[in-house]
Amino acid sequence: MTQATAPSRATAPTMSHRQVLEALSGLLLGMFVAILSSTVVSNALPRIITELGGGQSAYTWVVTSALLATTATTPIWGKLADLTSKKVLVQVALLIYVLGSVLAGAAQGTGELIACRVLQGVGAGGLTALAQVIMATMIAPRERGRYSGYLGAVMAVGTIGGPLVGGVIVDTSWLGWRWCFYVGVPFAVAALVVLQKTLNLPVVRRKAQIDWWGATLITAAVSVLLIWVSLAGDQFAWLSLPTVAMVGGALLLGALAIRVETRAAEPMIPPRLFRSRTIALATVASVAVGVGMFGASVFLGQYFQISRGQSPTMSGLMTLPMILGLLVSSTLTGRVITRTGRWKRYLVTGSALLTAGFALMGTLRADTSFPLLSVYMALIGVGLGMTMQNLVLAVQNTVGAHELGVASSVVAFFRSLGGAIGVSALGAVLAHKVTSYLAEGMGRLGVPASGSGGGTLPDVRTLPAPVRAVVESAYGHGAGDIFLAAAPLALVALIAVSFIKEVPLRRHNGDAPGVAPERESTVTVAAGRTAE
Repeated sequence: MTQATAPSRATAPTMSHRQVLEALSGLLLGMFVAILSSTVVSNALPRIITELGGGQSAYTWVVTSALLATTATTPIWGKLADLTSKKVLVQVALLIYVLGSVLAGAAQGTGELIACRVLQGVGAGGLTALAQVIMATMIAPRERGRYSGYLGAVMAVGTIGGPLVGGVIVDTSWLGWRWCFYVGVPFAVAALVVLQKTLNLPVVRRKAQIDWWGATLITAAVSVLLIWVSLAGDQFAWLSLPTVAMVGGALLLGALAIRVETRAAEPMIPPRLFRSRTIALATVASVAVGVGMFGASVFLGQYFQISRGQSPTMSGLMTLPMILGLLVSSTLTGRVITRTGRWKRYLVTGSALLTAGFALMGTLRADTSFPLLSVYMALIGVGLGMTMQNLVLAVQNTVGAHELGVASSVVAFFRSLGGAIGVSALGAVLAHKVTSYLAEGMGRLGVPASGSGGGTLPDVRTLPAPVRAVVESAYGHGAGDIFLAAAPLALVALIAVSFIKEVPLRRHNGDAPGVAPERESTVTVAAGRTAE
């Protein structure tokens, strides 16, 4: 082992297709675990929350807490990836995920479950950020589209398998919902073993400081904002003193975060990155994609179980049109982008399809024809498949190798942020709308509404037929409203990607044109096959 000084843009040596696939095998398995952690509970949540005595707010926060932790820690993982061993980092992320999963499976209440989901989210944040960074380290931008398609396919399989596995587990009496959290543990352990054997990269080290103040302020600002969104309209009025205090506090914390980031030697999210039009516009689009990616999957499970009376297993099967659309589009566009080097047309087309899908899903009701609903879900899936990975690819193509970690994590951060805000905000909208529709429907029956959108989730199987019809209609109409509310965000994404200037993908992993390395770094390179 020898020490050599080299520019920070040093990257892994050229690898054959087979070598890349071997190195990616454990990484893709780890990514599958991260996706599984969020999707396996989507169809099980109505049953979980009902059994633990939680309401719509708890339902939302079981998802939001994990997304918030993922969002807050993604930039930290990305920055660490630029400073130390990526292999060790991804293994640590897997261990944190395993610990969070085991504790979540043993939770005895919604508060405890939410806390354990935070720990899961920290691990998932590492897996999400590091998968993109490691792939970018090994593979040149021009070839990256091909492998991004594989990553998209794994994400699709995780998204398909998660709800189905979760549904089967909940519907199997001798397992129970707790196994929704235990089921990912064997995959995580397998990923650890495979990564140890197959992932070998040069270790790039340089002296630097983690911007803990920036990370803390960013996390605090986002947390306060999300808490306000989930409580406003239920615990207090939208226009009230608590709203002024929480929104004002979030804005103040955000302003402090920006000030800290502009002065920090090693900012968690370097403000100068946003001088690039591509990165700034891709960030805006990522927020909308996050809303679509997480909001659709979370609330569709609730819609199918409450509004259509389906079992958790059937709820997973009924979302297949969306997931298959994502699988096919991400795989095919990845291959085409690798062949042509052109990517903007797919971002524009995908954003347009996402906008159309959300708008059409706005017509959703409890009795909407399933074939028609399948078409709407397929549009959303295809749109997500064409935009999700390609936004990361566009950003990675604009920065040098020394900034791949932080640039990739910025896109993942804002995608997770969009998901967290989207789930929280859409959950609040759903609770408000359901309360209104329930009161209206019960009034027609001459029965006072006994619950609200923020109360305990109903078990429609136990309700009298007239009341069940009202509840199904209320949740169906509410689901349509939240997709309609998300449509303008997708339109913003369409406008943003339309203004991105397309730069053909580079065929090498060096610094992007016009990007100079910041400083000298110490690169530890082993003779022969370099291992972390």
